[in-house]
Amino acid sequence: MADVQIEKAFQKQPTVFVGAKKRALGKKVSSKKTVRWWRNPGLGIKVPREAIEGHYIDKKCPFTGNVSIRGRILRGVVASAKMNRTIVVRRDYLLYVPKYNRFEKRHTNFTAHLSPCFKVKQGDVVTVGQCRPLSKTVRFNVLSVVPQANPALQKKKQFRIF
Repeated sequence: MADVQIEKAFQKQPTVFVGAKKRALGKKVSSKKTVRWWRNPGLGIKVPREAIEGHYIDKKCPFTGNVSIRGRILRGVVASAKMNRTIVVRRDYLLYVPKYNRFEKRHTNFTAHLSPCFKVKQGDVVTVGQCRPLSKTVRFNVLSVVPQANPALQKKKQFRIF
């Protein structure tokens, strides 16, 4: 648990007691296995292996933190992953213009919290779920990531509909 202590405050899960000492009679037990609390957020979302076996501490994670997923489930493309534990997701859509009997391309960007159990880069397709407001602009949480293998589709402003 020493590698998660990079912040000024001591990082721990609030539901796990860290100071427990396990002893057998007359024997010294050295176990590196730490107790970790995690949960399934429901809605058919698979819990990542890193969330179960990892050592990160994130109170805004939907798998190990105190955040419930409710409301909308959306998919989009990662437009930017430069912030700390936050990404910008781009959603492309078509809007019908009745005067010209055609569709016009539009997009919207929104920010989402990225749990440390996911590794993303620009161009990956992510599924996000709505949650309570986590900050001034963040109202969504990343639930799954589909990595983009094709480098041609990793452009920042390319129009993509799934």
